[in-house]
Amino acid sequence: MAGKTLFDKIWDAHVVDQIEGGPSVLYIDRHLIHEVTSPQAFAGIEKRGIPVFRPERTVATADHNVPTIDQHLAIRDELSRFQVNKLRENCERHGITLYGLNHPYQGIVHVIGPELGITQPGMTIVCGDSHTSTHGAFGSVAFGIGTSEVEMVLATQCIMQPKPKKMRISVDGVLSPGVTAKDVILFIISRISASGGTGYFIEYAGSAIRNLSMEGRMTICNMSIESGARGGMIAPDETTFEYLRGREFAPKGRDFDRALERWRSLTGDPDAVYDCEIDFDASDIEPMITYGTNPGMGTKIGGHIPSPDEVGPENRNSFMKSMAYMDFEAGTPIAGRKVDYVFVGSCTNGRIEDLRSVADFVKGKQKADHVTAWIVPGSKQVEKQAHEEGITRVLEEAGFRLRQPGCSACLAMNDDKIPEGKLAVSTSNRNFEGRQGPGARTMLASPLTAAAAAVTGKVVDPRELLREAAV
Repeated sequence: MAGKTLFDKIWDAHVVDQIEGGPSVLYIDRHLIHEVTSPQAFAGIEKRGIPVFRPERTVATADHNVPTIDQHLAIRDELSRFQVNKLRENCERHGITLYGLNHPYQGIVHVIGPELGITQPGMTIVCGDSHTSTHGAFGSVAFGIGTSEVEMVLATQCIMQPKPKKMRISVDGVLSPGVTAKDVILFIISRISASGGTGYFIEYAGSAIRNLSMEGRMTICNMSIESGARGGMIAPDETTFEYLRGREFAPKGRDFDRALERWRSLTGDPDAVYDCEIDFDASDIEPMITYGTNPGMGTKIGGHIPSPDEVGPENRNSFMKSMAYMDFEAGTPIAGRKVDYVFVGSCTNGRIEDLRSVADFVKGKQKADHVTAWIVPGSKQVEKQAHEEGITRVLEEAGFRLRQPGCSACLAMNDDKIPEGKLAVSTSNRNFEGRQGPGARTMLASPLTAAAAAVTGKVVDPRELLREAAV
C-alpha cells in the first residue's frame, strides 16, 4: 500500500463521514469570515433558528469593502457601511470575535490569520474567499468556499467537499537576485496555464521553495487558485515554526513545545504517490509580468507578448480578445510600456516584507510624476510596523504614501479603482477584465517590479536598477 501525502494525512484526519460515491464531510478547525460573504449566511441560519455551532472557531474581520483613507470617520459608501455594520451586529449576536475597523488586529483576512498565529500547521481552514489557499503555506489544508457553505460551517463546523486529486510542483535550485516568490508563482502559472491545476490540491516542494521566507511561501500558496487548483500547501519546517513562535494566538511555553512535536510529524511519506508531478529549475525563472486578462498570460519582463501563432488555434480567439482589451499588440516587447498606476498591497503582497522590499528599492529615488502609487498595508500590524521601521518615511520621501489596511484596489469594491483605460502594475492576484475598476488594465507583478515601474514610469526589469545601484 502506497504511503500518504501530507494533504492526505490532514484531510483524512478531519473526515467526519464519507458519503459513498460522493463528498467527504470534513471538520473545519478555523473559519474566517468578512463583511461581504457572511451576511447572507447569518441570515440563513437565523431563518432556520440555528445557532452558530462553535463560535470560538470563527474569527471575523472587515477588509474587502472598507475605505483605505479616513477609517476613523463614518463610512461614506452606503453598501460598505451596511456590510461592516451587519458584520458587527452578527458577530455580537453570535459571540464571534471580530477585528473591525480601527482594531489593532484588523486587516485582510489572509494577512491577519498568519500574523496573529491563528493559522497553524495541520489545520483545516476555510473562508468565503478564494484566496484562503494562502494559509496552506503553514502546512494546512485551506480553501475558499461559497456563501451557502459559509452557512453550513456556521451551523455545523463541517463542510461537504469532494476530495481533490494531488499534484506536487517542485522548484529546485537557487533563485537569481531580484527574482521573488511572486515571480516563481507567475512563472508556474504561465507554464501550467490558468486551468492547469483544475481538480487538484497542489503541494509545493523543492529547495527553492524551502528557502523562501514564510511570507514568500504565502504568496506562492495564495495564487494556487489562479491555476484553477482547489488550494496549495507547503510542508511545515523550522522556518514555519520560528515564524509562529511568540505570535499572539499561537501556543505558548510548554503548549508550544507540545504543538511543535505534533507539527514536526506533519510530513508526507517517502513513498507517497501524487496524481501529477511537475518539476521546474529555479535558474529558469526571471522577473515576470502578465500581459493579458488571466494570471496564466504571463512572461518574463525581458520577453515579448506571444504572436497568435505561438498561442495556438484553441486559444487564439480569447487571446485576441484579451489583446484588444489591454490595447496591446501581439508579438511586441513587454518592457518599456508607460504605466499610469502602481498598486502594492492585497493578500498576495501586502505584508511587511513586501513593503520593506519596496522601501529598500525606492530609497533615495523619486516616483515618476505621472504615476499614481497606492501602497496599502495588509493589516494594522503591518501599518504599525511600517511606521516603526521608518518605511513610511522612506516612501513619503520618494513621493509615495501609505493608505490604511484593506483589500483596496485588488478587487476595487471600494473607491480605490483604477480609471478606465489606465494601465496599472499591481502586486495583487487577478488581472481579469474590470477587476481593478471598469475598463482598468492590469499587469500583475512582484513588489520589486511594481517599485521599478513607479520610479521609472514604465514596465522595466527591476534587476536593471539593482545593477545600476550596485555600480
